[in-house]
Amino acid sequence: MIDPHSLFLLLTALAAVVALVVLIAVFRLNPFITLLLASLGLALAVHMPAAGVVHSFEVGVGNTLGHIAVVVALGTMLGKMMAESGGSDQIAFTLIRLFGEKRVHWAMMVIALIVGLPAFFEVGFVLLIPIAYTVARRTGKSIVFVALPMVAGISVDHALVPPHPAAMLAATAYHADIGKTIFYALIVGIPTAIVAGPLWTMFIAPRIRLAEENPMAAQFVERDPNRRLPSFSLTLFTILAPVLLMLLGSAADAFTASGSAINQSLHFIGNDDIALLLGVLLSFFTLGRAGGFTRETILRFTNECLAPTATITLLVGAGGGFGRILQDSGVSHAIVGVALGSHMPLLLLAWLIAALLRVATGSSTVAMTTAAGIVAPIAAHAPGVRPELLAVATGAGSVILSHVNDGGFWLVKEYFNMSVVDTIKTWTVLETLISITALLLAMALSLA
Repeated sequence: MIDPHSLFLLLTALAAVVALVVLIAVFRLNPFITLLLASLGLALAVHMPAAGVVHSFEVGVGNTLGHIAVVVALGTMLGKMMAESGGSDQIAFTLIRLFGEKRVHWAMMVIALIVGLPAFFEVGFVLLIPIAYTVARRTGKSIVFVALPMVAGISVDHALVPPHPAAMLAATAYHADIGKTIFYALIVGIPTAIVAGPLWTMFIAPRIRLAEENPMAAQFVERDPNRRLPSFSLTLFTILAPVLLMLLGSAADAFTASGSAINQSLHFIGNDDIALLLGVLLSFFTLGRAGGFTRETILRFTNECLAPTATITLLVGAGGGFGRILQDSGVSHAIVGVALGSHMPLLLLAWLIAALLRVATGSSTVAMTTAAGIVAPIAAHAPGVRPELLAVATGAGSVILSHVNDGGFWLVKEYFNMSVVDTIKTWTVLETLISITALLLAMALSLA
């Protein structure tokens, strides 16, 4: 039985989310202003101390932008260098030639599963979106058709597969074998990516109508179609360099002494921000100077590509502020209480707690790590449950029902140039398909 206060918190939070969608989608209010007003309204409605409401929102914005702003800026610069040099076209031509125009959505899923292994969702997204724009332009396909399978592949990696940080933390909390966790995550993750990626895309893409002009895509259009393209191997090396550095950082403890100078150095260069920075600097030589661009031209590229990212970073930050209000207001605590009182199988409980926290906070990483911390002590006294599958189920729950308090929601909306309603139809449903499909497969494996 839910106590009245928890029920009040949950209903108020639900009303705030519904109001957000209606105000943005129906009344066409500015999303940033709407998120700010909804956050303040929710906080006051649940009687948060007025003196701390603004501070809570600002903390949420700051914590979110501390990572996202750097990733979006550096990723956009790298994408700009790929577009101007023709590197994106080279990769697009190669993918189209290997898979054929009718199967480019499968190609984007495959490359996303590879690139997304060590990276946070946002990092993989900004690395691959320039290629998606180019493939869509060259094939005449909708960006939804090309890029939706891409975000499915990245999201599956983000939620399920170590060495991704959140998945790694969940596996560690459950004392799961990392090798077995990766094995089970891939068994579950690959068919899940297929269902939520190419299969869902083939159904929904024809039903989404986008505006002809996409301001973000315009930043990644090659200006000189007659320019000699860089080689496929050089371009691929440039875009994968940050990924390789992140993998190196993730695996540093396996072959170096923890705390040693080499170990700390590898962790440093494997940090998302540092790896992307090194990738951008590398692109200045491999795609810039090697392609005949002057220092002044490269400077112009890096300056002019940043302006369109301002709206995206503001919206992502405001979503983080809304999520922080949900946490500080007690909504997250109420959600955990409801889940723990349900007395259900452990796999389903881990999934449910992560799912509810995801809806409340907007962060799959927070949902996964928090849920693992809650369920781990219970799992220690529940023999018969494979900890590896428990980690997979927790990750599955952490991506369900992405909505307006999730930075990924706004990234997809703005880069795809979709309305809020169309983003819910495509991205939100995709994330929910990943969550439910992965849970069902994990439960099926638990019976084997």
